[in-house]
Amino acid sequence: MYELLQQYFKGKIEISEGQFEQVKNVFTPKTAQRGEILLRSGDPCRQVFFVAKGCLRSYVIDDKGKEFVIQFAPENWWITDLNSFYSQETAMFFIDVIEPAAILAGEKDFQQKLEAIHPDFNPLFNRLIRNSYRALQKRLVNQLVATAEDRYLDFLNTYPDLARRIPQRMIASYLGVMPESLSRIRKELSKK
Repeated sequence: MYELLQQYFKGKIEISEGQFEQVKNVFTPKTAQRGEILLRSGDPCRQVFFVAKGCLRSYVIDDKGKEFVIQFAPENWWITDLNSFYSQETAMFFIDVIEPAAILAGEKDFQQKLEAIHPDFNPLFNRLIRNSYRALQKRLVNQLVATAEDRYLDFLNTYPDLARRIPQRMIASYLGVMPESLSRIRKELSKK
């Protein structure tokens, strides 16, 4: 499970084997089954998750019980409720498992522990947070002004292999369309 995290970090910073052995102590390995809820809306978010295998998602539920997917996190992705994790406020959304997963969980002080091991972790996580913010802005603008077809094409670009791995109803929720509309979009795109 740690091998993927090591590859991830080695692709971003120079880290020795000895340093990575220390990094392993910062994260707790977990396995999680489909449907398992890792974070509930209204609870404080105390962990950040690195996905080594499987897929997670974050989502909100409206007062009528309808789910709205915010993000998918397949292998090599990080997921948390950033606002709750850093501000100590309660979580705005749920995080659950949509494919059986092997994850590494970092606690509140994981960044400080990593920075003590290697100073390049600070700029790395600053970059990750900036990239997360940029992706969220792009997603917000797409939801407001892009066509459903363009949103689907952006989904395919962002998550190239997920269209075959996760339920279409979740993809439709992410896009803000009904499942029937997603089927129509996919059919029209297959003709092009």
